[in-house]
Amino acid sequence: MRFLSFDSKGTSTVGVVLDPKSDQFVDLSMLGSSLPHELGALIATPNGLQSAFVAAKSAPASAIKSIKSVHLLPLIANPSKIVCMGLNYADHAKEGGNARPEFPSFFLRGPSSMVGHNQPIIRPKASSKLDYEAELALVIGSKAHHLTPENALSCIAGYSCFNDGSVRDFQRKSSQWTLGKNFDQTGGFGPWLVTPDELPSAADGLRIQSRLNGQIMQDGNTKDFLWGVIESLCIISECMTLVPGDVIITGTPAGVGYARTPPVWMAPGDVCEIDIEGVGVLVNTIADEK
Repeated sequence: MRFLSFDSKGTSTVGVVLDPKSDQFVDLSMLGSSLPHELGALIATPNGLQSAFVAAKSAPASAIKSIKSVHLLPLIANPSKIVCMGLNYADHAKEGGNARPEFPSFFLRGPSSMVGHNQPIIRPKASSKLDYEAELALVIGSKAHHLTPENALSCIAGYSCFNDGSVRDFQRKSSQWTLGKNFDQTGGFGPWLVTPDELPSAADGLRIQSRLNGQIMQDGNTKDFLWGVIESLCIISECMTLVPGDVIITGTPAGVGYARTPPVWMAPGDVCEIDIEGVGVLVNTIADEK
């Protein structure tokens, strides 16, 4: 099952994608259903995703829309937490001059740093050093604390693509990465949520790429995680309670722009794609802050 979020008269609304090869989706708000129309709330509703998918399969023609006709939003409108992992691929740690970490690096993103599929990632006035990072995102579907390897996967609502756009000079102004990772509209998130039943267990063995103006920049595989989905969830939930709609960003493989000679930065007019096998292709153009 696949679900997206789009703007409907200023409100985040759920779209149900019945055929990922099609440009069409079903507008859940037009089905007369009592189900929540915001994806985070729908995820938190027992059997909400399944019920929405069943309802969408009998949708009238008036509820069917084109993805190109709407303004897509980040999947979750206002998650309570966006927990990001750094240096989770050995090749990326090495290109940054780091040894294999003994423990994952973590930082948080705020909701204002995110932007939806087909919307522009914004290069801020403060810096031209805007970098791309292809990452697998997972969305929490049920409250979880002190997860174990045996039950960790049960809390996942689904997976998506993320572009952890990073303003590198601000990222390195201190030992904490927060500023460089939280400029407004720098984190692409989408195009849709894919439920776990459509992917290998723990999203293992998925090819992950970034492409800048059609050129492959990163080409990795989730089998090369230093800390896989299960272990990452166990580590994070040992510290904090995860709730429906929380987002976990799992790190990026080698090939980022700052590690190249000369460095490659995203610039206005560029098109950046994040392509994850079985999940989808997230597309964002780059624009300057107005």
